[in-house]
Amino acid sequence: MSDTKVYLLDGGSLVLDGFHVFWNRGPGGEIRFPVYSILIEHAEGRFLIDSGYDYDHVMKVLPFEKPQQSKAQTIPGALAELGLEPKDVGVVFNSHFHFDHCGGNKYLPHAKRICHKLEVPQTCSPEPFEVLGYSDVSFSVEAAETRGMTDQLIDGATRENTTFEGIEGDVELAKGVKLFFTPGHSIGHYNLLGEFGTRKPILFSIDAAYTQKSLETLCQASFHIDPDAGVQSMRRVKQLAEDHEADLMFSHDMENFKTYKTGTQFYR
Repeated sequence: MSDTKVYLLDGGSLVLDGFHVFWNRGPGGEIRFPVYSILIEHAEGRFLIDSGYDYDHVMKVLPFEKPQQSKAQTIPGALAELGLEPKDVGVVFNSHFHFDHCGGNKYLPHAKRICHKLEVPQTCSPEPFEVLGYSDVSFSVEAAETRGMTDQLIDGATRENTTFEGIEGDVELAKGVKLFFTPGHSIGHYNLLGEFGTRKPILFSIDAAYTQKSLETLCQASFHIDPDAGVQSMRRVKQLAEDHEADLMFSHDMENFKTYKTGTQFYR
């Protein structure tokens, strides 16, 4: 809507091999890719979509992803640049719970928490090939206790202040802020569409399509639970962009990310 502002909070970057970014396609070799969160300032409140990764967690569990993250690229640091604190965010929505999308949730225990109804159960009991993806359980006492990983929890974390409202299907989070169910990459993955008063809508692919090339070639990342569903979701992303005449923004596309507005800049 006309008073809606969308900020992209730069969360640093990670490295993966090309055969992971472009599953069974490549080419191989290191690809450094961005990680960012989406802050929506709306008449109905402030909404944070995903919260990036936690540097210490990645260095401990996935150091081969070579994280680069400054203090300004943490959730508190990025919000401070906008004159905000974590307590100023009213709602956190996680598109899914892979470690690079939930690492900053721990800073927002006061916020309302929303995700697909299957994502927390999947975090509690991931498939063997998902364990590293779901390796950060600091956002959920339920998951941490179930998996014997309570050392990740911060002081004061309880089941009550880490409980999520589960949703399913397509949902309007606030007027003009729409969530589209696009499973495959994870069991409960969502995309985000933001509508504005003065410009075209923006459709965020999140991890249904890491990059523009991913979407153009229908080549998903190797981190997925259902590759067939993943391809169907990529086709849905294309159709949604066409139906809504929306600009597409990709989650892990460094070339495109360099052209995006970040920091104190915003879309409206």
